Amino acid sequence: MKLPIKMPSFSPFSYIIAISLFGVIAVTLFMWKIFLLQDKESDLEKRLGVASSEVNKTIAELKKVQSEDQYVKNKKLEKDIADIEKTYKTAVTLYENILDLRAQKTKTDKLDELLANSLHLLSQRNYASATTQLAALQSEIQKTKDSLTVAAIPANVPVNNTPPSSGYQRQSVKTDIGTYLVDIISADLNSTRVIVETASNGDCSNDCPVASLADYVGRAGAFAGVNGPYFCPAEYPSCADKKNSFDTLLMNKNKVYFNSANNVYSSVPAVIFSGSSARFVGASSEWGRDTGVDSVIAAQPMLLSGGNITFGGDGDPKKGSKGSRAFIGTTGSTIYIGVVHGVTVAESAIVLKSLGVFNALNLDSGGSTALWSGRYIVGPGRNTPFGILLVRK
Repeated sequence: MKLPIKMPSFSPFSYIIAISLFGVIAVTLFMWKIFLLQDKESDLEKRLGVASSEVNKTIAELKKVQSEDQYVKNKKLEKDIADIEKTYKTAVTLYENILDLRAQKTKTDKLDELLANSLHLLSQRNYASATTQLAALQSEIQKTKDSLTVAAIPANVPVNNTPPSSGYQRQSVKTDIGTYLVDIISADLNSTRVIVETASNGDCSNDCPVASLADYVGRAGAFAGVNGPYFCPAEYPSCADKKNSFDTLLMNKNKVYFNSANNVYSSVPAVIFSGSSARFVGASSEWGRDTGVDSVIAAQPMLLSGGNITFGGDGDPKKGSKGSRAFIGTTGSTIYIGVVHGVTVAESAIVLKSLGVFNALNLDSGGSTALWSGRYIVGPGRNTPFGILLVRK
Protein backbone atom coordinates (compact mmCIF):
# COMPACT_ATOMS: atom_id res chain seq x y z
CA MET A 1 0.00 0.00 0.00
CA LYS A 2 1.37 3.39 -0.96
CA LEU A 3 1.33 6.17 1.60
CA PRO A 4 0.03 9.45 0.31
CA ILE A 5 3.12 11.82 0.34
CA LYS A 6 2.71 15.30 -0.89
CA MET A 7 5.90 16.96 -2.19
CA PRO A 8 6.26 20.66 -1.44
CA SER A 9 6.10 22.91 -4.42
CA PHE A 10 8.70 25.72 -5.10
CA SER A 11 8.09 28.73 -7.17
CA PRO A 12 10.76 30.16 -9.52
CA PHE A 13 11.21 33.05 -7.12
CA SER A 14 12.10 30.62 -4.30
CA TYR A 15 14.90 29.14 -6.45
CA ILE A 16 16.33 32.58 -7.07
CA ILE A 17 16.34 33.36 -3.34
CA ALA A 18 18.07 30.06 -2.55
CA ILE A 19 20.77 30.54 -5.17
CA SER A 20 21.39 34.10 -4.00
CA LEU A 21 21.70 32.97 -0.38
CA PHE A 22 24.18 30.23 -1.37
CA GLY A 23 26.25 32.79 -3.28
CA VAL A 24 26.41 35.11 -0.26
CA ILE A 25 27.53 32.23 1.97
CA ALA A 26 30.19 31.13 -0.57
CA VAL A 27 31.57 34.67 -0.93
CA THR A 28 31.64 35.06 2.84
CA LEU A 29 33.58 31.78 3.27
CA PHE A 30 35.99 32.74 0.47
CA MET A 31 36.68 36.14 2.05
CA TRP A 32 37.23 34.46 5.43
CA LYS A 33 39.73 32.04 3.83
CA ILE A 34 41.61 34.97 2.26
CA PHE A 35 41.67 36.68 5.64
CA LEU A 36 43.11 33.57 7.27
CA LEU A 37 45.75 33.21 4.52
CA GLN A 38 46.68 36.87 4.82
CA ASP A 39 46.99 36.43 8.56
CA LYS A 40 49.26 33.39 8.11
CA GLU A 41 51.33 35.23 5.48
CA SER A 42 51.73 38.15 7.84
CA ASP A 43 52.83 35.76 10.60
CA LEU A 44 55.27 34.08 8.20
CA GLU A 45 56.73 37.44 7.24
CA LYS A 46 57.21 38.23 10.92
CA ARG A 47 58.95 34.91 11.48
CA LEU A 48 61.17 35.45 8.44
CA GLY A 49 62.02 38.88 9.72
CA VAL A 50 63.02 37.46 13.10
CA ALA A 51 65.09 34.70 11.47
CA SER A 52 66.81 37.20 9.18
CA SER A 53 67.63 39.35 12.16
CA GLU A 54 69.12 36.35 13.98
CA VAL A 55 71.24 35.41 10.95
CA ASN A 56 72.56 38.95 10.61
CA LYS A 57 73.34 38.97 14.32
CA THR A 58 75.24 35.65 14.01
CA ILE A 59 77.22 36.92 11.02
CA ALA A 60 78.19 40.03 12.92
CA GLU A 61 79.34 37.94 15.89
CA LEU A 62 81.36 35.66 13.57
CA LYS A 63 83.09 38.64 11.98
CA LYS A 64 83.91 39.90 15.43
CA VAL A 65 85.46 36.55 16.39
CA GLN A 66 87.41 36.43 13.13
CA SER A 67 88.95 39.80 13.91
CA GLU A 68 90.10 38.67 17.34
CA ASP A 69 93.75 37.81 17.92
CA GLN A 70 93.16 34.12 18.62
CA TYR A 71 91.48 33.56 15.27
CA VAL A 72 94.22 35.43 13.45
CA LYS A 73 96.80 33.38 15.35
CA ASN A 74 95.08 30.12 14.42
CA LYS A 75 94.95 31.03 10.73
CA LYS A 76 98.63 31.96 10.82
CA LEU A 77 99.38 28.67 12.54
CA GLU A 78 97.55 26.79 9.78
CA LYS A 79 99.65 28.57 7.15
CA ASP A 80 102.85 27.84 9.08
CA ILE A 81 101.96 24.14 9.28
CA ALA A 82 101.25 24.03 5.53
CA ASP A 83 104.57 25.76 4.79
CA ILE A 84 106.43 23.37 7.09
CA GLU A 85 104.88 20.30 5.45
CA LYS A 86 105.62 21.53 1.93
CA THR A 87 109.22 22.60 2.52
CA TYR A 88 110.00 19.61 4.75
CA LYS A 89 108.82 17.13 2.12
CA THR A 90 110.92 18.92 -0.51
CA ALA A 91 113.96 18.91 1.78
CA VAL A 92 113.56 15.20 2.53
CA THR A 93 113.27 14.32 -1.16
CA LEU A 94 116.39 16.32 -2.02
CA TYR A 95 118.30 14.82 0.90
CA GLU A 96 117.43 11.34 -0.37
CA ASN A 97 118.72 12.37 -3.80
CA ILE A 98 122.00 13.39 -2.17
CA LEU A 99 122.16 10.00 -0.44
CA ASP A 100 121.76 8.32 -3.83
CA LEU A 101 124.67 10.34 -5.19
CA ARG A 102 126.81 9.42 -2.19
CA ALA A 103 126.01 5.74 -2.78
CA GLN A 104 127.45 6.24 -6.27
CA LYS A 105 130.70 7.56 -4.72
CA THR A 106 129.96 11.12 -5.83
CA LYS A 107 131.30 14.13 -3.92
CA THR A 108 128.40 16.07 -2.43
CA ASP A 109 130.15 18.80 -0.40
CA LYS A 110 128.47 21.69 -2.24
CA LEU A 111 125.10 19.96 -2.08
CA ASP A 112 125.52 19.30 1.64
CA GLU A 113 126.22 23.00 2.24
CA LEU A 114 123.12 24.07 0.32
CA LEU A 115 121.01 21.58 2.25
CA ALA A 116 122.42 22.80 5.58
CA ASN A 117 121.58 26.41 4.64
CA SER A 118 118.06 25.36 3.68
CA LEU A 119 117.52 23.57 6.98
CA HIS A 120 118.82 26.63 8.88
CA LEU A 121 116.28 28.84 7.11
CA LEU A 122 113.55 26.33 7.89
CA SER A 123 114.49 26.38 11.57
CA GLN A 124 113.98 30.16 11.51
CA ARG A 125 110.60 29.71 9.79
CA ASN A 126 111.86 31.68 6.83
CA TYR A 127 109.92 29.54 4.38
CA ALA A 128 110.20 31.84 1.37
CA SER A 129 114.00 31.94 1.54
CA ALA A 130 114.14 28.22 2.35
CA THR A 131 112.06 27.46 -0.73
CA THR A 132 114.44 29.53 -2.89
CA GLN A 133 117.43 27.74 -1.39
CA LEU A 134 115.86 24.32 -1.95
CA ALA A 135 115.19 25.22 -5.58
CA ALA A 136 118.88 26.08 -5.96
CA LEU A 137 119.77 22.76 -4.34
CA GLN A 138 117.50 20.87 -6.73
CA SER A 139 119.17 22.59 -9.68
CA GLU A 140 122.66 21.67 -8.40
CA ILE A 141 121.61 18.04 -7.86
CA GLN A 142 120.41 17.83 -11.45
CA LYS A 143 123.67 19.40 -12.70
CA THR A 144 125.61 16.79 -10.73
CA LYS A 145 123.54 13.98 -12.21
CA ASP A 146 124.00 15.40 -15.71
CA SER A 147 127.77 15.61 -15.25
CA LEU A 148 127.84 11.96 -14.19
CA THR A 149 125.91 11.07 -17.32
CA VAL A 150 128.38 12.86 -19.60
CA ALA A 151 131.38 11.38 -17.81
CA ALA A 152 129.90 7.87 -18.07
CA ILE A 153 130.00 7.75 -21.88
CA PRO A 154 133.47 6.67 -23.09
CA ALA A 155 134.32 7.93 -26.56
CA ASN A 156 135.65 4.54 -27.68
CA VAL A 157 132.41 2.61 -27.12
CA PRO A 158 130.97 1.69 -30.54
CA VAL A 159 127.39 2.33 -31.56
CA ASN A 160 125.58 -0.99 -31.77
CA ASN A 161 121.82 -1.52 -31.69
CA THR A 162 122.09 -5.30 -31.43
CA PRO A 163 122.45 -6.90 -27.97
CA PRO A 164 125.09 -9.61 -27.47
CA SER A 165 123.98 -13.15 -28.26
CA SER A 166 125.56 -14.25 -24.97
CA GLY A 167 127.51 -12.67 -22.13
CA TYR A 168 128.30 -9.07 -21.26
CA GLN A 169 128.73 -6.12 -23.58
CA ARG A 170 129.04 -2.34 -23.23
CA GLN A 171 127.63 -0.48 -26.20
CA SER A 172 126.14 2.81 -27.35
CA VAL A 173 122.59 2.57 -28.65
CA LYS A 174 121.33 5.10 -31.17
CA THR A 175 117.69 6.17 -30.88
CA ASP A 176 115.44 8.91 -32.24
CA ILE A 177 116.04 10.89 -29.03
CA GLY A 178 119.82 10.47 -28.85
CA THR A 179 122.60 7.95 -28.28
CA TYR A 180 122.89 6.25 -24.89
CA LEU A 181 125.36 4.02 -23.09
CA VAL A 182 124.10 0.55 -22.16
CA ASP A 183 125.68 -2.22 -20.10
CA ILE A 184 123.85 -5.43 -20.99
CA ILE A 185 124.14 -9.14 -20.21
CA SER A 186 122.41 -11.77 -22.37
CA ALA A 187 121.80 -15.45 -21.63
CA ASP A 188 119.83 -18.35 -23.09
CA LEU A 189 116.98 -19.51 -20.84
CA ASN A 190 117.44 -23.04 -22.18
CA SER A 191 120.71 -23.22 -20.24
CA THR A 192 120.12 -20.51 -17.62
CA ARG A 193 117.83 -20.18 -14.61
CA VAL A 194 116.73 -16.81 -13.25
CA ILE A 195 116.50 -16.88 -9.46
CA VAL A 196 116.18 -14.38 -6.62
CA GLU A 197 118.36 -14.40 -3.50
CA THR A 198 116.93 -12.63 -0.44
CA ALA A 199 118.59 -11.54 2.80
CA SER A 200 115.45 -12.38 4.78
CA ASN A 201 113.82 -15.81 4.99
CA GLY A 202 110.32 -14.34 4.93
CA ASP A 203 108.21 -11.18 5.11
CA CYS A 204 109.83 -8.24 6.86
CA SER A 205 108.30 -4.80 7.46
CA ASN A 206 111.10 -2.93 9.26
CA ASP A 207 114.82 -3.19 10.06
CA CYS A 208 115.13 -5.85 7.38
CA PRO A 209 118.45 -7.56 6.59
CA VAL A 210 120.35 -6.57 3.46
CA ALA A 211 123.43 -7.70 1.55
CA SER A 212 125.52 -6.69 -1.45
CA LEU A 213 124.94 -8.04 -4.94
CA ALA A 214 128.37 -9.72 -4.75
CA ASP A 215 127.21 -11.58 -1.63
CA TYR A 216 124.08 -12.82 -3.38
CA VAL A 217 126.12 -13.91 -6.41
CA GLY A 218 128.52 -15.83 -4.17
CA ARG A 219 125.74 -17.61 -2.27
CA ALA A 220 124.07 -18.89 -5.43
CA GLY A 221 127.19 -19.48 -7.52
CA ALA A 222 125.73 -17.17 -10.17
CA PHE A 223 127.65 -15.94 -13.21
CA ALA A 224 125.71 -12.66 -13.42
CA GLY A 225 123.28 -10.55 -11.44
CA VAL A 226 121.48 -7.24 -11.16
CA ASN A 227 119.82 -5.31 -8.36
CA GLY A 228 116.14 -5.95 -7.69
CA PRO A 229 112.99 -3.77 -7.63
CA TYR A 230 112.39 -0.66 -5.53
CA PHE A 231 112.73 -0.90 -1.75
CA CYS A 232 112.93 1.52 1.20
CA PRO A 233 116.59 2.28 2.09
CA ALA A 234 117.32 2.53 5.81
CA GLU A 235 119.03 5.91 5.46
CA TYR A 236 115.97 7.57 3.87
CA PRO A 237 114.03 9.71 6.41
CA SER A 238 110.79 8.67 4.69
CA CYS A 239 111.65 5.03 5.47
CA ALA A 240 112.12 5.50 9.22
CA ASP A 241 109.42 2.96 10.15
CA LYS A 242 110.03 0.55 7.24
CA LYS A 243 113.80 0.36 6.91
CA ASN A 244 115.06 -1.86 4.08
CA SER A 245 111.58 -3.28 3.44
CA PHE A 246 109.78 -3.80 0.14
CA ASP A 247 106.09 -4.38 -0.52
CA THR A 248 105.90 -5.98 -3.97
CA LEU A 249 105.32 -9.66 -4.75
CA LEU A 250 108.42 -11.85 -5.01
CA MET A 251 109.30 -15.55 -4.87
CA ASN A 252 112.90 -16.40 -3.99
CA LYS A 253 115.01 -19.44 -4.88
CA ASN A 254 113.66 -21.29 -1.82
CA LYS A 255 110.10 -21.03 -3.21
CA VAL A 256 109.10 -18.56 -0.50
CA TYR A 257 106.60 -15.89 -1.55
CA PHE A 258 107.11 -12.45 -0.02
CA ASN A 259 104.28 -9.95 0.56
CA SER A 260 101.71 -12.43 -0.68
CA ALA A 261 98.82 -11.21 1.48
CA ASN A 262 99.05 -7.54 0.52
CA ASN A 263 99.41 -8.20 -3.21
CA VAL A 264 96.22 -10.15 -3.86
CA TYR A 265 94.82 -7.17 -5.78
CA SER A 266 98.14 -5.58 -6.76
CA SER A 267 98.39 -3.74 -10.07
CA VAL A 268 102.21 -3.88 -10.10
CA PRO A 269 103.48 -5.75 -13.20
CA ALA A 270 105.49 -8.95 -12.76
CA VAL A 271 107.61 -11.48 -14.62
CA ILE A 272 107.54 -15.23 -13.94
CA PHE A 273 110.49 -17.38 -15.00
CA SER A 274 109.91 -21.09 -15.48
CA GLY A 275 112.08 -23.52 -17.41
CA SER A 276 113.12 -21.93 -20.69
CA SER A 277 110.36 -19.33 -20.78
CA ALA A 278 109.30 -16.07 -19.18
CA ARG A 279 105.79 -14.75 -18.73
CA PHE A 280 105.13 -11.04 -18.20
CA VAL A 281 101.81 -10.01 -16.61
CA GLY A 282 100.40 -6.51 -16.39
CA ALA A 283 99.43 -6.93 -12.73
CA SER A 284 100.64 -9.18 -9.91
CA SER A 285 97.00 -10.04 -9.21
CA GLU A 286 96.98 -12.05 -12.46
CA TRP A 287 99.41 -14.55 -10.95
CA GLY A 288 98.65 -17.17 -8.30
CA ARG A 289 101.17 -18.61 -5.85
CA ASP A 290 102.59 -21.50 -7.87
CA THR A 291 105.92 -22.70 -6.45
CA GLY A 292 106.72 -24.85 -9.47
CA VAL A 293 108.36 -21.90 -11.23
CA ASP A 294 111.92 -20.62 -10.84
CA SER A 295 111.15 -17.07 -9.72
CA VAL A 296 108.48 -14.39 -9.53
CA ILE A 297 109.51 -10.73 -9.61
CA ALA A 298 107.07 -7.83 -9.41
CA ALA A 299 108.57 -4.50 -10.47
CA GLN A 300 107.42 -1.24 -11.95
CA PRO A 301 106.79 0.22 -14.33
CA MET A 302 106.54 -2.18 -17.25
CA LEU A 303 108.69 -0.67 -19.99
CA LEU A 304 107.91 -2.93 -22.95
CA SER A 305 105.21 -5.47 -23.68
CA GLY A 306 105.10 -7.41 -26.93
CA GLY A 307 107.69 -5.07 -28.41
CA ASN A 308 105.62 -1.98 -27.66
CA ILE A 309 106.53 0.82 -25.26
CA THR A 310 104.14 0.79 -22.31
CA PHE A 311 105.52 3.64 -20.19
CA GLY A 312 105.85 7.25 -21.27
CA GLY A 313 106.07 8.94 -17.86
CA ASP A 314 103.69 9.41 -14.92
CA GLY A 315 104.67 12.75 -13.38
CA ASP A 316 106.90 11.19 -10.71
CA PRO A 317 109.99 13.45 -10.50
CA LYS A 318 112.22 10.52 -9.56
CA LYS A 319 111.22 8.58 -12.67
CA GLY A 320 111.48 11.76 -14.71
CA SER A 321 115.06 12.61 -13.71
CA LYS A 322 118.04 11.28 -15.64
CA GLY A 323 120.19 8.55 -14.13
CA SER A 324 121.32 4.95 -14.45
CA ARG A 325 118.28 2.68 -14.88
CA ALA A 326 118.49 -1.07 -14.24
CA PHE A 327 116.17 -3.41 -16.15
CA ILE A 328 115.24 -7.04 -16.76
CA GLY A 329 113.81 -8.14 -20.10
CA THR A 330 113.41 -10.92 -22.63
CA THR A 331 113.12 -11.62 -26.32
CA GLY A 332 111.95 -15.15 -27.00
CA SER A 333 114.07 -17.46 -24.82
CA THR A 334 116.82 -14.87 -24.28
CA ILE A 335 117.06 -13.11 -20.92
CA TYR A 336 118.55 -9.62 -20.64
CA ILE A 337 119.67 -7.80 -17.51
CA GLY A 338 121.51 -4.51 -17.54
CA VAL A 339 121.71 -0.77 -16.99
CA VAL A 340 120.87 2.11 -19.32
CA HIS A 341 122.86 5.22 -18.35
CA GLY A 342 121.78 8.85 -18.36
CA VAL A 343 118.08 8.35 -19.00
CA THR A 344 114.69 8.86 -17.46
CA VAL A 345 112.60 5.73 -16.98
CA ALA A 346 110.55 6.60 -20.08
CA GLU A 347 113.73 7.09 -22.11
CA SER A 348 115.07 3.72 -20.99
CA ALA A 349 112.02 2.11 -22.61
CA ILE A 350 112.89 3.82 -25.92
CA VAL A 351 116.51 2.62 -25.70
CA LEU A 352 115.50 -0.98 -24.97
CA LYS A 353 113.02 -0.97 -27.85
CA SER A 354 115.82 0.25 -30.13
CA LEU A 355 117.85 -2.75 -28.93
CA GLY A 356 115.09 -5.10 -30.01
CA VAL A 357 114.06 -6.15 -26.49
CA PHE A 358 110.50 -7.53 -26.58
CA ASN A 359 109.38 -7.36 -22.91
CA ALA A 360 110.99 -5.45 -20.03
CA LEU A 361 110.48 -4.25 -16.46
CA ASN A 362 112.14 -1.32 -14.73
CA LEU A 363 114.19 -2.11 -11.60
CA ASP A 364 115.58 0.10 -8.81
CA SER A 365 118.05 2.82 -9.76
CA GLY A 366 120.25 5.58 -8.36
CA GLY A 367 122.30 4.50 -5.34
CA SER A 368 120.87 0.98 -5.49
CA THR A 369 122.05 0.25 -9.04
CA ALA A 370 124.42 -2.72 -9.37
CA LEU A 371 125.32 -5.06 -12.22
CA TRP A 372 127.63 -8.10 -11.98
CA SER A 373 129.33 -10.20 -14.63
CA GLY A 374 132.34 -11.85 -13.00
CA ARG A 375 132.92 -8.48 -11.31
CA TYR A 376 131.03 -5.29 -10.69
CA ILE A 377 130.20 -3.69 -14.02
CA VAL A 378 128.08 -1.05 -12.26
CA GLY A 379 128.06 -0.49 -8.54
CA PRO A 380 128.38 -1.91 -5.96
CA GLY A 381 125.76 0.57 -4.75
CA ARG A 382 124.04 0.23 -1.39
CA ASN A 383 123.18 -3.13 0.17
CA THR A 384 119.68 -4.31 -0.74
CA PRO A 385 117.14 -6.93 0.46
CA PHE A 386 117.48 -9.01 -2.72
CA GLY A 387 119.40 -9.72 -5.91
CA ILE A 388 118.28 -11.10 -9.29
CA LEU A 389 120.73 -13.77 -10.44
CA LEU A 390 121.57 -15.86 -13.50
CA VAL A 391 122.79 -19.41 -12.75
CA ARG A 392 123.70 -22.31 -15.01
CA LYS A 393 121.26 -25.20 -15.23
